[in-house]
Amino acid sequence: MFTALAGRRTRYGKPLAPSTLHRIRATLRAALNAAAREGLITANPARMIRLPTSSRPYPQVWTDRRVAAWRREGEHPTVAVWTADHLAEFLAFTRYDRLYLLWQLIALRGLRRGEAAGLRWIDLDLDRRELAISRQLVHTDDGLIACPPKSAASRRIIALDPETVRLLRRHEQTERRRLGDAWRETGPIFTQVDGSPLRPDYLTVRFRNLVHASGLPPIRLHDLRHGTASLALACGSDLRVVQGTLGHGSIVVTSDIYTSVLPEVYHRSAQAIARLVLGKTRRTARNLRKAAA
Repeated sequence: MFTALAGRRTRYGKPLAPSTLHRIRATLRAALNAAAREGLITANPARMIRLPTSSRPYPQVWTDRRVAAWRREGEHPTVAVWTADHLAEFLAFTRYDRLYLLWQLIALRGLRRGEAAGLRWIDLDLDRRELAISRQLVHTDDGLIACPPKSAASRRIIALDPETVRLLRRHEQTERRRLGDAWRETGPIFTQVDGSPLRPDYLTVRFRNLVHASGLPPIRLHDLRHGTASLALACGSDLRVVQGTLGHGSIVVTSDIYTSVLPEVYHRSAQAIARLVLGKTRRTARNLRKAAA
């Protein structure tokens, strides 16, 4: 079974990633463990399955040097993060794209693509400037379905900034006028042009095309989520606040995977340590000279 899966291609022609195979094995093992507990089978054959080690690539920031190498040689990291300047340029470029507000929400608040596609007006409290993540849209062999978020921690309340709230109010007014009596509180915030739900893979392709058209260094849609954590830390946010915003069950996941810290954070840390230690060093040296005089 897994030999066949390893040779299977995604709809975009790429082989299944090792992490995908590991998730499939975990699901199979859980199902067979349940069958063993019920006495339907005597042993779990999935325990014998051996797969290649799955390691997550560490997100790399698009520094000026990496951008220059990409423009010169086409080389780019598997997982990459834009700087604040790159993100600002992308949002300016897509300002009149009909899904601009969705891109902004993903970039600033770290939503997963399925969560963004699944947002409904009923999830939004503009007066409190809050957004509830209560479901996601997932594409299956049976079509597009709504289901709970990825984990219990993924059910969360996200704080919104005043500018995003202003744009959401305007978007709601536009949609109410467009749909008239057909508008519903339980309706989706973002849709296709014809009003049908957004497929998560459609968002991936559309984002990739917009990035290419913008001339910016390439990142994936999910990399905007990586960038949310890095930008939040650069602004001085506490790691636990970042964890809650992204909906991680463990702070280890947030710190180990999603925080490819931007260069300016390292520089601020280096300067702060130098001020503390070298300042004391200079004062101590002066005191020693005075004592020796």
